[in-house]
Amino acid sequence: MHITRSRPASKQGPAENFTGTVWLDEIAHPEPPSRIRVFSVHFAPGSHTAWHRHPHGQVLHVTEGEGFVQRDGGPVEPIRAGDTVWIAPGERHWHGAGPRTFMTHLAVVEAADDGATVTWEELVPDPEYPPTS
Repeated sequence: MHITRSRPASKQGPAENFTGTVWLDEIAHPEPPSRIRVFSVHFAPGSHTAWHRHPHGQVLHVTEGEGFVQRDGGPVEPIRAGDTVWIAPGERHWHGAGPRTFMTHLAVVEAADDGATVTWEELVPDPEYPPTS
């Protein structure tokens, strides 16, 4: 057993991967052979990710606020505190806060053999966010 009593400083999400103000806190990054990574991600109103994929999928658990998630070709889905979202391996998607509230979620991913946890793609175009649905 290992108890972590301190963690890395919060990092601002880079502009090439996020629109708006987003902060990432690494919650867990266990030593190998574990490949699990856990982050708490804090989105300011209207902030969101770029399109992206995860090699082994992703679990999002919303801990506060309201937001949206969308998979490529699917409808924009509202999410709120208490919701859990499973995103399949390789599924192209984005997620973020609603236009009027902050949104925080825990993001759980499994790293690939090479250590990669995400493949970033283009930003969601401004006319498509915030969604009107």
